[in-house]
Amino acid sequence: MNHPTPSLAERHPITIRPQLPRLDMYGPIHKALRLFMADTLTRLGSADLDDEADRERVLDQLDAMLVQMRQHLEHENDFLHTAIEARRPGGVRRFADDHLQHRESIGNLEDESLSLRQARDGQRGSIGARLYRHLALFVAENLEHMHREEVENNASLWSLYSDEELGTIHDQLIASIAPEEMAQALRWMCATLSPQELAGMFGGMRQKAPAPVFEGLLALANRHLSQERWAKLARALGVPPAPGLVTV
Repeated sequence: MNHPTPSLAERHPITIRPQLPRLDMYGPIHKALRLFMADTLTRLGSADLDDEADRERVLDQLDAMLVQMRQHLEHENDFLHTAIEARRPGGVRRFADDHLQHRESIGNLEDESLSLRQARDGQRGSIGARLYRHLALFVAENLEHMHREEVENNASLWSLYSDEELGTIHDQLIASIAPEEMAQALRWMCATLSPQELAGMFGGMRQKAPAPVFEGLLALANRHLSQERWAKLARALGVPPAPGLVTV
């Protein structure tokens, strides 16, 4: 008697087990940086480079984005790479090499940004087009790199460290960030994180940050969030969505 050939699902059964979420130190900041890079690339491509005000605005944003990307590399090197290497020597060699290349690319883009600032009439079009193409390549490389970090490096951290240990590393990383850097990152997080992610992030801040620091960051979020998104965050945190209102 002939038996039907087992299906792929039958040959490779998958047992789905509920898993508690692990701390993801890459996801939220990567969301913010993806938007920061994409917005900067779009603004550079659409800028009127012969209009001084327009040109300076987009180059100021580009320079700020490049500074943030360099700072982000250093935070990953100092805390996340160091943590993985401590328990799995050589575990981040490929990512460390990427970071060296990204640091060089950041320097080159900063040089090109300066060249565009100093360019004379008639030169800006070609210099701007070159800068735009090079920035597009930088963004593409970082999008692929960030994906691998979120998959591979998170897997390493989760296998090597307990939740409590990861929380300690995360707190040390956050404590190392200067206020102005935090404020800029928060601006882009407010635009790209889901309401649930924002509520979780600010809930953690409220537990660990001094009250004045938490209140300042929450006020900053209020300025950057739409009315609807702010109302959702305020409701999740149990704070009034507007002065004088009572939460229910």
